[in-house]
Amino acid sequence: MTDKKAMIDIGWNLDNSYAQLPETFFTKQAPTPVRAPELIVLNAPLAASLGLNAKALQSPEGAAVLAGNEMPEGALPLAQAYAGHQFGYFTMLGDGRAVLLGEQLTPQGKRVDIQLKGSGRTPYSRGGDGRAALGPMLREYIISEAMHALGIPTTRSLAVVSTGQPVTREKDLPGAILTRIAASHLRVGTFQYVRGAGTTEDLRILADYTLQRHYPDAEPGAGANRYLVLLQEVIKRQAALIAKWQLVGFIHGVMNTDNMTLSGETIDYGPCAFMDTFDPNTVFSSIDSQGRYAYVNQPYIAAWNLARLAEALLPLLHEEEEQAVKLAEGAIGAFTDLYHEQWLAGMRAKLGIFHMEEEDEALIEDLLKMMKNHQADYTNTFRALTFNKLEDTPLQGTPEFASWYERWQARLGRQQESWDDARELMRSSNPAVIPRNHRVEEALEAAEQEGDYSVMQELLDVLAEPYAHSPEQAEYAVVPKGSRPYRTYCGT
Repeated sequence: MTDKKAMIDIGWNLDNSYAQLPETFFTKQAPTPVRAPELIVLNAPLAASLGLNAKALQSPEGAAVLAGNEMPEGALPLAQAYAGHQFGYFTMLGDGRAVLLGEQLTPQGKRVDIQLKGSGRTPYSRGGDGRAALGPMLREYIISEAMHALGIPTTRSLAVVSTGQPVTREKDLPGAILTRIAASHLRVGTFQYVRGAGTTEDLRILADYTLQRHYPDAEPGAGANRYLVLLQEVIKRQAALIAKWQLVGFIHGVMNTDNMTLSGETIDYGPCAFMDTFDPNTVFSSIDSQGRYAYVNQPYIAAWNLARLAEALLPLLHEEEEQAVKLAEGAIGAFTDLYHEQWLAGMRAKLGIFHMEEEDEALIEDLLKMMKNHQADYTNTFRALTFNKLEDTPLQGTPEFASWYERWQARLGRQQESWDDARELMRSSNPAVIPRNHRVEEALEAAEQEGDYSVMQELLDVLAEPYAHSPEQAEYAVVPKGSRPYRTYCGT
């Protein structure tokens, strides 16, 4: 067994509030030990922010904890139960390959989940092996940390360890475990599960827990329904989140209700990717043959998912079902305007516009239409506008772009802020780099096939400051010509 002092030196400060909820919500489940855990990558800055000792985590004792071979002091491992609409079809689910060790209480007073993903079978594995391959775990590490650097609410990745044993998919692949950090793993699907498998009192307990954990300041006024407030607050956060996705061209790929958090964080980086050439109908996921989760559909799917949350909350919204439905519909009806306001404000910032004018939306939509028609790169077009390097976009030289550019310049001229102010706003709103698909694949291939993690580390370093616009980032903004349509896979 691991020396107890070595475990304490890591800095664990675990609590287990979720384990105090009704046992219907979870199953106590320890991770399945692995053969030869080895630390592949550690997020030292994140470790420090959690109050953890990065050096201790890099030790064999630390790797043993990150692999699930040893339990840190204070851990009460469990697998959470939840349900979900997957591609529109309702299914009872749960953590089929993940275990929640507990909740770390950080030096900043935050409470965050510590979860091991790929840690072995659970009662919710549905015939699966409960394991994960190295490639998908490294992929989640790269994309989630890139999202964090872009300022988008997301789960974080603390570490990836290899297990020393293969997982069998189409072929044998090296196994790995990801340590995921989240504000919580409460999902729309958690409420769907409790509505179906629990009592109304169970549902109330879950809603109260969610309010206390994520919305402690959202207390309703006199006579207001606190569960309606919960629904409204989740809707606000999701509207803001999806707008941020759209503004950077991020496509989640599998927006099932079990992949939508109550905290408003992005979760479960399976077949996700960032769009290169702008096309609203872009789909990367190999399993999304109908385009349900295409880029253009993400706001609509978010509203659909939130409607499922509202359905689950109906018994708490009002004792009379008809009145409960009216309250739910009113709350869901606000999503579209909330999202649109966030998206429009973000697009204005991307164009250096500080204040609202009625024709702004037409200016934005006309630019996007030109980008689609001329197959312009989404990120690099805004980058070219930011630095007035119009030769870097295929829009340059076209009559419609010349006309649009004049309109844009006139619009900037009508605001009090200077061009320098506008460009600084654009610099901070338009990333120089995103996790380009070919760069991510290059890093994963080097790691999986050659055991070379330097390519991934260089990519992570570049992605850590996406708004720096440094000379070193220039080569990571290049999109190879003639690349084939990109396809992603869920990694399970």
